[in-house]
Amino acid sequence: MKEEDAMEYLVTALEMRQYDSNTIEKIGIPGMVLMERAALEAFGVIQERFGNLPPENKSVFIMVGVGNNGGDGLALARMLCEADYKVYVQCVGNQDKASEQWKMQRSILEHFPVFISRKNNGAEYTIMVDALFGVGLSRNIEGEYAQAIESFNQSKGFKLSLDIPSGIHADTGEVLGCAVSADVTVTFGFLKRGLMFFPGAEYAGEVIKADIGITERSFLGNPPEMYFYKEEPEKLLPVRDKNGNKGTFGKVLLVAGNLKMAGAAILAARAAYRIGAGMVKVISPEENRIIIQEAIPEALYGTMEDLQESMKWADVIIFGPGMGTGDYALKCLETVIYESNLPLLIDADGLNLLAQNPKLQEELAKQGKGERKVILTPHVGELSRLMQLSISELKRKLPEYGMALAARLNAIVVAKDARTFTCKDGFPICVNVHGNSGMATAGSGDVLAGMIGGLLAQGMEGFEAASVGVYCHAKAGDRVAALYGEHACMAGDMTRV
Repeated sequence: MKEEDAMEYLVTALEMRQYDSNTIEKIGIPGMVLMERAALEAFGVIQERFGNLPPENKSVFIMVGVGNNGGDGLALARMLCEADYKVYVQCVGNQDKASEQWKMQRSILEHFPVFISRKNNGAEYTIMVDALFGVGLSRNIEGEYAQAIESFNQSKGFKLSLDIPSGIHADTGEVLGCAVSADVTVTFGFLKRGLMFFPGAEYAGEVIKADIGITERSFLGNPPEMYFYKEEPEKLLPVRDKNGNKGTFGKVLLVAGNLKMAGAAILAARAAYRIGAGMVKVISPEENRIIIQEAIPEALYGTMEDLQESMKWADVIIFGPGMGTGDYALKCLETVIYESNLPLLIDADGLNLLAQNPKLQEELAKQGKGERKVILTPHVGELSRLMQLSISELKRKLPEYGMALAARLNAIVVAKDARTFTCKDGFPICVNVHGNSGMATAGSGDVLAGMIGGLLAQGMEGFEAASVGVYCHAKAGDRVAALYGEHACMAGDMTRV
């Protein structure tokens, strides 16, 4: 399978401007050609949905700014006019400061029966097109622009945004004061991060990526720094050796489940098996033995007294689910850090212990700089403790802070939220854009830890194991939601689909 078949790029505004510039200046495709192609793609989306309407219902309102996004809107107005749509264009902003391509499109439009005004006439239209701002917006919207967006949102009709809903930050998905709420967004060249991140994803509606001639050739050796998986998860899993055995597919040592927390160990162990690991051994207090063995009889079992010997047996260690932060958990964590060089995934309470112990962080950073694979899987609460930052601050720039922790500890960091970012210094960020609200349930993180550990045990490279594990976890959650609905999702269901 080709890499490009399995993944999709997400670009920042700066990256997109560079690729646009490369296409025009280095490859030689004129900007007006790109603008015409963009308008033609949007025209095709409208025609597909509304082309068969009777003439009296083929009415379009287009809100344009004075940049090139507005130029796309003016070109679209012309195409719709030629297809017998009744078109009204509202021009917002100082036209003296308009881009050159905008001025050219405006001049061309003089020869077509399109009504152009600076105001929203308040009439009802079948189709509402937003071409006010493109990806370059970086400050809050005020004045006539805010009024235009408010009137646009209040109007009835099918709403389509060109490239990105006006008012959404192209890099973060933040609402810059106010924003267009679209039914469909036709985006050009590559998907913008703000279309996939919340709350921008909710404003974008259905996102359609249109090819206008800005392709991977336009990278000129500098590809985007973020991507997500789009392939079916089964195709990303390690190839199974038909002549293999349980040892061939890896041995996971799971240190999990303090007193009264055996469920976390069970979920993680089952997930490691379901993702393909050959053997799983659970280290947990003696009081959990019967519960764990009855729930998952396939798993081996041991106590803390067996930990050092078990590390000699294992291929990978998972530490943390349900461990608590007491003396027992701390002693186990110190053991797996100081007395082993196996790939180590630290989750849940293991991360809280790590946040309380700077010396353990220093040791992990030293090991990670060497040959040890270290994976940390913090949600935003755990990450806030590790970074000593507020949750609200972290959520605004989660990928950046995930990368900062990865660099500081020489680790792979899975920064978990509604959008989860897998980060490693020197690598592009892999973001997960799948999953659903039903996955925000107790035990979901334990399942993820087991999945990633199971992939590591099968020989997957650390960053790939983490990013593929996150993706498989999300797709499993989507399958559960399809079966039971998001309200009824339970973590254990994700190990059964």
